Amino acid sequence: MKFVVFSLMANLPHAITGERLTDSQKIAGILQQAQWVEQLGYDAYGIGERHGEPFLSSSPAVMLTAIAARTSRIRLLTTVTVLSVLDPVRVAEDYATLDQLSGGRLELIIGKGNDPRHYPLFGLKEEEQWDSLQERYELLRRLWREEKVDWTGNYRPALQQFTSQPRPLQSTIPIWHGSASSVRSTELAARYGEPIFSSNTFHRPEKYKQLIDHYRQRLQHYGHDPAQAVVGAGAGALYIADTGEEAVRRYRPYHDSFQGTDAAKHNASPFDGLDDYIANGPALVGSPEQVAEKILRYQRLFGHEVLGLSVDGLTASEQQEQLERFAKEVAPIVKREIASKIWEEKQPV
Repeated sequence: MKFVVFSLMANLPHAITGERLTDSQKIAGILQQAQWVEQLGYDAYGIGERHGEPFLSSSPAVMLTAIAARTSRIRLLTTVTVLSVLDPVRVAEDYATLDQLSGGRLELIIGKGNDPRHYPLFGLKEEEQWDSLQERYELLRRLWREEKVDWTGNYRPALQQFTSQPRPLQSTIPIWHGSASSVRSTELAARYGEPIFSSNTFHRPEKYKQLIDHYRQRLQHYGHDPAQAVVGAGAGALYIADTGEEAVRRYRPYHDSFQGTDAAKHNASPFDGLDDYIANGPALVGSPEQVAEKILRYQRLFGHEVLGLSVDGLTASEQQEQLERFAKEVAPIVKREIASKIWEEKQPV
């Protein structure tokens, strides 16, 4: 299994101390975290996209470019790019530039986003989100694969003989489809035989398994081999301590603080408190052995070979502690059990 550390760059007051970082401090902390991630042997680092408080991640391309300049090995992911509200020409240009600057380390995860504030901000009706995502994605795909593109659609002006510049460094920038709530995302991924990344963050595993199963079924429908499916999945939280009891005690203030945010309320958690979230949801809170066992249990359910992790909200020292403990005490156990065929070799350019 491969491991991705990602951040949405939420700049909230600290759950215990009440301290709130300046924007500059938060951004500097993200750059430092990405460097730790590479030094600790993780496989990739991701920046999500949000447009509104408390998130500072409105420009993943800029953040990942700064991270590219400070790293040399890890893959760079968008987790996710909210393509449903973006101009595909601008996306093609920005991320091809990043691909060039990073030496061909970019991978794009696209989605329609789960923050309803996006749509009026960019002049889109919420009921248009899936149609918009599909149209914009199909144009982006052509822009990176073709030159002198002719195109007409509903969500941007027509193109005539347009070639986006610069061209990507990789022969094909890998595109994943973020999957959290609808078969529209898994259907689009299956049509083109491309990988999916299941959110697996806010709900019970059955919801995400249904989407992953649909993806594999539709791959076969479109003539792709389901055995070659590539699936990634997130995790709801990460907190490791010597015992499960200590991990729960130390993590509880963070969980309770987050549950009071607008983002948490929008996602309407089905869990009855932290204990239920750990026992019946995706949270990785416990001893190293407990965390490893839970990852393996979910993997048997989903069949994924990439896992996304986040330590957002913790102090800088706790972030480093958690990333170090996971890399040294959990990752080796999981890697021995779960093979992964991706990122073994650098993408051709």
